[in-house]
Amino acid sequence: MNKNGQAAAFYDLEGTLVSTNLVHTLAFYSTRQQGLWQTAKASVSTLAKLPFFGVTDLYSRNVFNEVFFRSYEGWSQDRLRYFSEELFENVLKPAVFPGTYDLIAQGKKVGHRQVVLTGALDFTIDKLMGHLGIDDYVANRLEFVNGYATGRVLPPVMASATKAKWIREYAEKNNINLSESYAYSDSISDLPMLSIVGHPVAVCPDFRLKQTARQHDWAVLDLR
Repeated sequence: MNKNGQAAAFYDLEGTLVSTNLVHTLAFYSTRQQGLWQTAKASVSTLAKLPFFGVTDLYSRNVFNEVFFRSYEGWSQDRLRYFSEELFENVLKPAVFPGTYDLIAQGKKVGHRQVVLTGALDFTIDKLMGHLGIDDYVANRLEFVNGYATGRVLPPVMASATKAKWIREYAEKNNINLSESYAYSDSISDLPMLSIVGHPVAVCPDFRLKQTARQHDWAVLDLR
């Protein structure tokens, strides 16, 4: 571990910096599918899956990602990218927590590199990352064949221990001092990511993460 490099701030996105999650994005796209019948069918299908997604996420974030993104199977890459700006303006931008802007600004002021790790799809958050002034980000990537989504996520799938592994590799490549760095998340699923930096921060934490933060005397923030 580099002990002389620059510090960084590593952020989870959904539930940490914004109030939305992956299901909000899927619901948005399901109402933008071509044709009235397709739109209605996609919307009903998405709503029917919500309880299942919730249970799967509690069981395993990796399994959730694998199952969840199958919902995009058959959707046009062009249409998904075309509506990404509307997604940003109407769904993501209004969902940014008020305290997010100050937190990132403070990090930049003290010279911390601003990095986001998210299970969201890359094309859905590109504009949001620019809006927030994030230096680097890593997100999930859908596989497309002949311009249509297969429903498969290309590895590595951004979740749990994979985030921690990515941070270690990023730190080595970019001369980042992890002992002086910060990590922010709302979920116990990001415990590996929080545990490898010197300054873990629980943001609007779920019950298990709140308990863990108390046990280890970690900082707790509410950006809402």
